[in-house]
Amino acid sequence: MTTASAPEPGRAKRLPREQRRTQLLDCALRVFVAKGFHAASMDDIAEAAEVSKPVLYQHFPGKHELFLDLLETHLGQLQTELTSVLADSETNKERVSGTVTAFYEFIARKDEAYRLIFTAGMDNDDDVSERLERFYDAVAGAIAEVIADDTGQPMAEATMLGHGLLGMATAAARHWSKLSERPDLLTSAQLTSRLAWRGISGFPKESEGQ
Repeated sequence: MTTASAPEPGRAKRLPREQRRTQLLDCALRVFVAKGFHAASMDDIAEAAEVSKPVLYQHFPGKHELFLDLLETHLGQLQTELTSVLADSETNKERVSGTVTAFYEFIARKDEAYRLIFTAGMDNDDDVSERLERFYDAVAGAIAEVIADDTGQPMAEATMLGHGLLGMATAAARHWSKLSERPDLLTSAQLTSRLAWRGISGFPKESEGQ
């Protein structure tokens, strides 16, 4: 009877392709968070994943493509969370609160995936900018549809309000993450939500008139 040999020390065991890809993305996230894009290398990622560079290149053609894959993955997760908040909340006040809280929770995540967006040193990369713009446009558009349906505002104006809410939520949550002494997440999200709601609630329901 033959038995499977144990993996060599320092080498990761063989995994199904999709499972390996997920593992490589998880390791790459840790490396990019720790070092930023420019200082990180494919060698660093391969070492963190305990695989050879050829194995890494079997899944990703280069560091840039790997970073973009990670960015899209986490932007997609955040977008799903935000659109779920808009769909599941019963009132616009709850939607504002849920949108703001989702950004705080994203920035507070232990994996620090928010650094891919804000601190990885990729601000001037065209591919990154295009993906971020697509993300913000999609979420602002979803918010705008709710505002337009509820208040009768033209879509162009409602979209401006949607982007304004996202900008406030993003800026406030990023500032919160940098504070050495800061209110807890829920309190901070409530403060930001209250400020945002006082602005958006100034646009009454269509049935109430302007």
